Amino acid sequence: MMRTRVLAAARGFLGTPYRHQGSRAGVGCDCLGLVRGVWREVYGAEPERPSPYSTDWAETGAGDPMMEAARRYFHPVERASAAPGDLVLFCWRPGRPAQHCGILDESAGPGLRLIHAYEGASVVSSPLTPGWAGRIAGFFQFIERS
Repeated sequence: MMRTRVLAAARGFLGTPYRHQGSRAGVGCDCLGLVRGVWREVYGAEPERPSPYSTDWAETGAGDPMMEAARRYFHPVERASAAPGDLVLFCWRPGRPAQHCGILDESAGPGLRLIHAYEGASVVSSPLTPGWAGRIAGFFQFIERS
């Protein structure tokens, strides 16, 4: 099952140091790099490489490039159907572009967790708290390919 493969790949990044524009497990990655690295492990070559981006790219650029890319390469999922192994995008303020992403993780208790690259730290699995949940811009599923 695709979600199981994605989740295993994402968990392989846990503890990877945060590195802006990085995308390699154990070496360094940012939130987009986590998704790129998971993509490579699950599918092989990336369908496109992002242009170089600054840490404030979502505040200074035009459009919503992360959301647009998610819509090109993933299947949208309703919030009620989101499950571990799905991609989740976040925006910090309503009406602004998505600027953070991660992979939903399982929890031993109620609720979900989020595997994401935490700036200034590493890739972690943290609770999907109400503060995070209130900033969700969309859920997407990795597409099963033959």
